[in-house]
Amino acid sequence: MYIEGFVLAVPTANKEKYRQHAEKAVPIFKEFGMTRMVECWGEDVPDGTMTDFKRAVQAKEDETVVFSWCEYPDKQTRDEAGQKMMSDPRMAEMADCPFDTKRMIYSGFAPILSEGNDKGAGYIDGFVIPLPVVRQADYQALAEAAAPVFIDHGATGVVETWGEDLMRGEVTDYYRAVDAADDETVVFSWIAWPSKEVRDIGNKAAMEDERFAAMGPDSMPFDGKRMIMGGFVPIVDTAR
Repeated sequence: MYIEGFVLAVPTANKEKYRQHAEKAVPIFKEFGMTRMVECWGEDVPDGTMTDFKRAVQAKEDETVVFSWCEYPDKQTRDEAGQKMMSDPRMAEMADCPFDTKRMIYSGFAPILSEGNDKGAGYIDGFVIPLPVVRQADYQALAEAAAPVFIDHGATGVVETWGEDLMRGEVTDYYRAVDAADDETVVFSWIAWPSKEVRDIGNKAAMEDERFAAMGPDSMPFDGKRMIMGGFVPIVDTAR
């Protein structure tokens, strides 16, 4: 599959309007080749020391961060869908978005790992990570070692993707979200859980697991201080 990953800030009061807006787009996007849409509403989005989801999209006090993605069979289908969206009159009718589109960040990502089943999750841990291009193989090895640990402790699925078609934005973009250098790409990934309660218990257990402890901070092929993460509740998932 191929992933179009999004992060945006939505006025908290517009939650239902946003959900309805996303659902209205689903049949059109499916017609263009999209196989799945997932929209996740921020519930546990912490402030970071250097970077975080809120700063990534310049979220205001009365706004909530949304972490979402669309799945396509391949990059060509996603690219063709983008072209169709630009010219389809139905998309023009949806131009009145319940959020500031100038602060939305989105790009294309190629999956490198899909472990377990992330469909129909009750809770999502979302991540955006700066990764030196030369360390991609190291990151994949780390992801392959870590995914079974999370699944053994209650996660239903783990998906890791890295930037293949990263776009530069006028106001915000993925590069600025994690202060990525010229020799770095960006990872967009998530861990699916049945619920927040299972996630809280499972995360603690995973951190204490000897397999995870053996990896150690020195084995991380990226700057953890610039990684951004948060907990999100799916409000739209066409795979349900």
